[in-house]
Amino acid sequence: MRLMSGLILGLLFSAQAKTDDAVLIGHLAPKLHPEVISEAVSAMKCAQSNGVGQSASRLGIIDYTIPSRQRRLWVIDLTNRELLFEEHVAHGQGSGGDIPNAFSDREGSHQTSLGLFLTQSTYQGGNGYSLRLQGLSKGFNESAMRRFIVMHGAPYVDPVAAGIHGLLGRSWGCPTVRDEIAESMIDTLKLGQFIYAYGPGTHQHLICTKENLWLAHKAPVKVASI
Repeated sequence: MRLMSGLILGLLFSAQAKTDDAVLIGHLAPKLHPEVISEAVSAMKCAQSNGVGQSASRLGIIDYTIPSRQRRLWVIDLTNRELLFEEHVAHGQGSGGDIPNAFSDREGSHQTSLGLFLTQSTYQGGNGYSLRLQGLSKGFNESAMRRFIVMHGAPYVDPVAAGIHGLLGRSWGCPTVRDEIAESMIDTLKLGQFIYAYGPGTHQHLICTKENLWLAHKAPVKVASI
């Protein structure tokens, strides 16, 4: 009976924490759709309940249903209750034009992957200071490390040029940001924080199941430049 009561209380606390985080994010980033926030928080809490990223205090959320010409990446400090970034982010060349419409976890596709990522270490590569990303969403991004999907800066992430040409420059699948803010954003998100990429089909992350969670988060780390 005591064990059952403890389990119920734990579930209630977990649900309350999820609600509190969603409300906070909605307040700090009012342009984020509530559905996107709910998915991102649910995916993060699911990973944490399975022992992944339990010390994370920062969450990056990308909404790939928003045109690339607009800001569609938010980074929230959940502990200090602050919005740290609201920025442009590129998607993969293979994912389409201004609004991406094709997503993949396949090597060589040059497409963006969706789902939950756990950030890893940084390195200096062909694109400068870069952040390794471990995909945690089975069927969505589990090949991220093998595909060398990383966060880095690039000159083609130019909002002014995007306004002229009708779309932001595109990557080979990496969530690429402006050179001017890349280092500070990477330092904010490195080493065990979360990034959630929202798009078609990611609604299944509202339900926490081990079948949807890729737990091979300690896979060998490789270094490459893309």
